[in-house]
Amino acid sequence: MSSRDLILDRVRAALRDAPVVPEAPRDYRPAGTNKADLDVLVDRLVDYKAEVYRVTSAEVAATVAGLVGEGGAVLVPPGLPASWRPEGAFADDGLTPDRIAAADAVLTAAAVAVAETGTIVLDASPDQGRRIITLLPDVHIIVLRPSQVVASVPDAIAHLDGTRPLTWISGPSATSDIELNRVEGVHGPRHLHVLLLTD
Repeated sequence: MSSRDLILDRVRAALRDAPVVPEAPRDYRPAGTNKADLDVLVDRLVDYKAEVYRVTSAEVAATVAGLVGEGGAVLVPPGLPASWRPEGAFADDGLTPDRIAAADAVLTAAAVAVAETGTIVLDASPDQGRRIITLLPDVHIIVLRPSQVVASVPDAIAHLDGTRPLTWISGPSATSDIELNRVEGVHGPRHLHVLLLTD
């Protein structure tokens, strides 16, 4: 008898008198049961210390310029609509990490947002770009269309393509130190601004 067989025999003997484990319930809440509420999303985002602005598409570039300040360097993914880019914005074309980190802010779109949890999901589409561009700058500005807001996580899962790299963002990057003091900016941007389009 091999060592493997001996160990497996002992495991089987130990489990012989174990109680039968019932099947776990699989009656999860399905997608499409609730309507998305933009006010709930805004409330959750603000609770997470994100700043939310309701703007039209035509106001995006000026709003971003105002948030970053005069002469601020804004990094954008290559597929971001040109009309959203503030003057002087530069696109990520495979930039090095030090060049990305030098940007004052990054401006992206999003794939979906979950009202119930205040979570915004990026899926690396051309208007969202590589994950690294949303990690290194200190400010992340996200443009969100109302049609992208869903009520719950099951709705978001139904909306997303699971083969794409997904990044789930619930507020600015934050963690707690050993004394449970909130520390921001450890794993990404310290500031999150959400531009919720009104048109």
